[in-house]
Amino acid sequence: MSEMRWNPTLEEWVVTATHRQDRTFFPPPDYDPLAPTKPGGFPTEIPAPAYEIVVFENKFPSFRPVPPEPSLSGTELYPVRPAQGVCEVVCYTPQQDAELYSLPIEKMNALVQVWADRYADLSARPYVDYVYIFENRGREIGVTLPHPHGQIYAYPFVPPIPQRELQAARNYLERTGKNLYQEIVDAELQDGRRIVCQNSHFVAIVPFYARYPYEVHIIALGSCTAITDMGAEELEALAAIMHRVGQKYNNLWQRSLPYIMLMHQRACSGEEAPGYRFHVEYYPPYRTPDKLKYLAGSEAGAGLFINDTHAEDTARILRETEPAE
Repeated sequence: MSEMRWNPTLEEWVVTATHRQDRTFFPPPDYDPLAPTKPGGFPTEIPAPAYEIVVFENKFPSFRPVPPEPSLSGTELYPVRPAQGVCEVVCYTPQQDAELYSLPIEKMNALVQVWADRYADLSARPYVDYVYIFENRGREIGVTLPHPHGQIYAYPFVPPIPQRELQAARNYLERTGKNLYQEIVDAELQDGRRIVCQNSHFVAIVPFYARYPYEVHIIALGSCTAITDMGAEELEALAAIMHRVGQKYNNLWQRSLPYIMLMHQRACSGEEAPGYRFHVEYYPPYRTPDKLKYLAGSEAGAGLFINDTHAEDTARILRETEPAE
């Protein structure tokens, strides 16, 4: 059972999804539900003997294209809505123990094409207002299936953080007449200290305002506000810089680094996003090789992040970390 409940104190939706209590939680080592189904073997989530990249609807979704009616009626104070939307799983490779950034760049190119295809499909649906592409990697993030995969949520509203970003870009444009993200890109390229790497279409930075010690943002140099704005050359450049950042993360402490990866784009309503820019954000939870950055009282309760490092220092460390050959 899923439903959307309105929080009037923060003016935002909360989704209750009680059936997700039964979702797969660290299955036995000899069973991988995201592997291809072997002929004559126990069925997995993917009823095919092989695949390159596969996308399917989540078995335990928070949103459904045809949602159930809410468990109770809403009121003027507490509105309730059906949780209509889509939750998809994207399996990057049939290999359970594969490392995405150790695979050939062709795999990353194909994955970026899949993301663009799914964005185009989902954003065209009349009940979808925002398409959110993301990946949770590592037990520290809460991942319960080790098989390399990401997810796509198609929301019936614009979530709070993208909404705040979009509004901030509009506000900056109205106040200054300038594109906020172009200003950020220009400032970072001129300063140089927070740049991790760049190519002809994207720049990767540890932002001046980083909340996590090794947080990285990949920002488009062009005017695109969604992945579907990009041509073939830009998509290849996106794959290349994401692959490079991922390799740097893995070589930072010589192990697969957990993180949350997410893409922020314009809303699907057709409304323009003046002053905005497509970008990818990475949140690794570690601040040192053996110390986690916890979201404690200030972060979780007040929404104020406290970072124990300077962006200039962590950017230099990442910049000097060579990706694998």
